[in-house]
Amino acid sequence: MADNTFDAIVVGSGISGGWAAKELCEKGLTVLLLERGGPYEHIKDYKTATKEIWELPHRGSTTDEQKKKYPVIHRGWAAQEQVMDAWANEEDCPYTEVKPFTWWRSYRFGGRSILWGRQSYRWSPMDFGANERDGIAIPWPVNYEEIAPWYDHVEKFAGISGSKQGLAHLPDGQFLPAFELNIVEKDVAARIKEKYKGDRHLFIGRVANITIPHNERPGCQYRSRCWEGCPFGGYFSTQSSTYPAAMKTGKLTVRPYSIAHRVLYDKDKKKATGVEVMDTENNQTYTFKSKIVFLCASSLNSAWILMNSATDVWPDGLGSSSGELGHNVMDHHYNIGAEGEIEGYEDKYYFGKRPTGFYIPRFANIGSDKRDFLRGYGYQGSASRSGWNREIAELNIGKDFKDQLCEPGEWRIGATGFGETLPNHENRIYLDKTKKDKWGLPVLAMDAELKENEIKMRKDIVADLIAMFEAAGVKNVRPWETYYSIGQGIHEMGTARMGSDPKTSVLNKWNQVWDAPNVFVTDGAFMTSSACQNPSLTYMAFTARAADYAVKNL
Repeated sequence: MADNTFDAIVVGSGISGGWAAKELCEKGLTVLLLERGGPYEHIKDYKTATKEIWELPHRGSTTDEQKKKYPVIHRGWAAQEQVMDAWANEEDCPYTEVKPFTWWRSYRFGGRSILWGRQSYRWSPMDFGANERDGIAIPWPVNYEEIAPWYDHVEKFAGISGSKQGLAHLPDGQFLPAFELNIVEKDVAARIKEKYKGDRHLFIGRVANITIPHNERPGCQYRSRCWEGCPFGGYFSTQSSTYPAAMKTGKLTVRPYSIAHRVLYDKDKKKATGVEVMDTENNQTYTFKSKIVFLCASSLNSAWILMNSATDVWPDGLGSSSGELGHNVMDHHYNIGAEGEIEGYEDKYYFGKRPTGFYIPRFANIGSDKRDFLRGYGYQGSASRSGWNREIAELNIGKDFKDQLCEPGEWRIGATGFGETLPNHENRIYLDKTKKDKWGLPVLAMDAELKENEIKMRKDIVADLIAMFEAAGVKNVRPWETYYSIGQGIHEMGTARMGSDPKTSVLNKWNQVWDAPNVFVTDGAFMTSSACQNPSLTYMAFTARAADYAVKNL
């Protein structure tokens, strides 16, 4: 086999790309895994993971220079010294904001699989049927029963801890033992269940952190510093899980510093023949051949690659024949919730730093609950006691102040809502050919915003949470809201949706591009709707399913 020829090329090494590489290699294919960023080695490159904040040069804060160079990252919570080297260089890799759009990009091996929040929830039959039921966009071409075995498959390997709840609208999975709610959360959960007669639920978040040894990984150490990289393999990432599995086969080749900017297309055979790559170190262009191509570069970047491909056949790019490529951008809208204090537990505490909080699954527009908007939302939050870094206004200096900080403070509880965003053709991305990146490639323009349905939903997210907390005995409950624009939820989806008709969708039910059936897109781009659950587990399931189909049909 020639040095530049492989059975399969996978573009992107994050959650979806790692899964594609593992599945294809284990089925006997030779695989080239392309990553536009540099190497990032498990354990060795987790440089702050074993350091305390006082050991860092800036005690966790960012510098004035970083604030200038990373304005997008400084819009949210991610601007912290420990992880600043994880984010894409915004000067080298600009984009155009027609409307405000917060794009979180991590260009290094493993992508955002090191940084993700690890919340892992299945979709339900209700979610897969929502578009058809509501007459929104187009129907999903698959149902829950088709995807359920693939949820089983990826959960068993990744290691998802959680508790079985028996809810039809949030199916149970293949769980490792769950983390525990603390005493306050348990009592709040019981009060909510009683108040709402079992129609609302609060339980521990289902999370890709392992609670027992799993797949040669020792397990979570309750440090809650996951996004710095876990030396113990306590959570699922490319580095700790799919990459080692793929490497064991001897079939995987990894090429970093490689921007895959174009899928090569044979218009006579109507198939892809490989990928063209820009080497970011020497600015040279290279061509790699393959029988199949998996685009897993993230929802927006996979669409960008398609837009740059086969433009001699379709001016707007490979997969654009339906007019839907780049459209229907979705995210989960959040950064809105409530918090308060809870009394009577001053003699109670907890140990360790649990890597997940509680989850309140969707209840809006289910059963007899009817709203003036479509779909719904869930909540993620936690209860905890304030510690040494709290402010004590009455004691601001001296021995009494220090002594007081040695004791835990009051119990607090809070949560943020995660709301579903409807697919809307007007919400789109496209190539801005007037602006180039460091390598002379066109950049994306973002033209997406929350619409009326989401804005109505945000009011109820706050009102319902305040009502639940007050019913559970929480005191001084107050709403909060911080900056949000599309992209801020880091769950971008929908730019190359799947469907049953090539006239209205970019991909078929097997994640294949209608215009080139040996090209598969299995990151968030394929999503036909967004539900309100964190989407990464669904990307994993669809990726494994697509890889199985691709190999069987080679």
